[in-house]
Parts: sequence; C-alpha cells; structure tokens
Amino acid sequence: MHEHHSHDHHDHKHEGHDHVHGLVDESILRSKAGVKAVSISLAILLITALIQVLIFFTTNSVSLLADLIHNFGDALTAVPLAAAFILRNKVAEKYAGYFVVLTIFVSACVAGTEAFMRLIHPEIVEHLLALVAAGIIGFVGNEIAAVIRVRAGKRLHSAALIADGNHARVDGFVSLSVVASAILVALGLQIADPMIGLIITVVILRITWHSYQTIRNHGLPG
Repeated sequence: MHEHHSHDHHDHKHEGHDHVHGLVDESILRSKAGVKAVSISLAILLITALIQVLIFFTTNSVSLLADLIHNFGDALTAVPLAAAFILRNKVAEKYAGYFVVLTIFVSACVAGTEAFMRLIHPEIVEHLLALVAAGIIGFVGNEIAAVIRVRAGKRLHSAALIADGNHARVDGFVSLSVVASAILVALGLQIADPMIGLIITVVILRITWHSYQTIRNHGLPG
C-alpha cells in the first residue's frame, strides 16, 4: 500500500510540475521575445541616429537635427521596455510605456527649440545630397524598428511595445520630411529647413498624445 501511495503521489506531483512548468516557460518565452525585439530595434535605431549625426555635421540642417534627436529618443525608450520584460512585470511594462511618452515629449521640446532658434538666427544648409541620404536612412531604420516592435507587441499583447512601434513607424515618415527640406533648400528656400524642423516638432507632439492614449486605454493588468 505504501508503494501504491508513493506512485500516486509521484503522478500528482508530475502533473503539477507539468502545469507549473508550462506557466514558467510561457513567462520566460515572453520575456526573452520582448527583450529580443526591443534589443534589435534599439540597435537599428542607434545605428540610424549615429549615421544621421555624422551627416548633420556636414549639412548643418536643423530639420535633420530634429529628426536625429527624435531617433535617439526613440532608441533610448527601449531601455525601460527591456527592463520591464526582464522583470516579467506587466505593471512595470505599463509604466515603461509612460516613460516612452515622456521621452517623446522631451525630444519634441528640444527639436522645437532648436528649429525656432534657427528661424531667428538662420544658417546655410550644405551638402544636400547627404541630407537626402540622411532622410532616407531615417525612414528605413524607423520602419524596420517599427515592424519588429509592432509584430512583437501584438504577439506578446504588450501595449507599450505596440505604442513604441507605432511611434517609430510615423517617425519614419517624419524622416522623409528631411528629404523635402533638402529639395526646398536646393530651390533656394533656406527658411524651409527650420520650418520643417518645427513641423517635425508638431508631429512628434501628436505622436506623444497618441502614444499616451494607447498606454492609458490599456489599464493596469488585473
């Protein structure tokens, strides 16, 4: 009878182990998938922004400056998101989303200030072909990061990751406005560069509000 009891106990424990093991695996897989998506997109956006920084020093374009500031800000939002996934804490993930929104807002303020100062103190924009290349690079980099984040966010049911991905996608189109700036400057409209810098600022602020709504509407879990 003792052996039979031991066998039953072993079966019960094994079943319980399987059940708990499944839950742990799901948590670990979600964490690893989240960190992977965030890390890859972080690397892409950092490379994009660094290339834009190099081009900025040759072009002196404030619209490009606004774009690269935003790209750096977008890249840095990956840090708290990765931390939330590592902690496997949805509450932390939600507040990471709010940090994303705050970072976007700060980048908008910096970009807007620089563009406004350039309106007051105009400077010549140079090397327009390089400026066009910077805009295209910004678009491609952001689009790749957006696809990675949105797909992972939907798969992992992460509102913060989806919000950050949508932000990166719109920012990719914002980068194309740098191309428009180069074209207009080539036509002799130097003022177009700071004006587009201000337009980028407005777009960033709109993204800020949209991202905030996305995070807020996905209430705290439970």
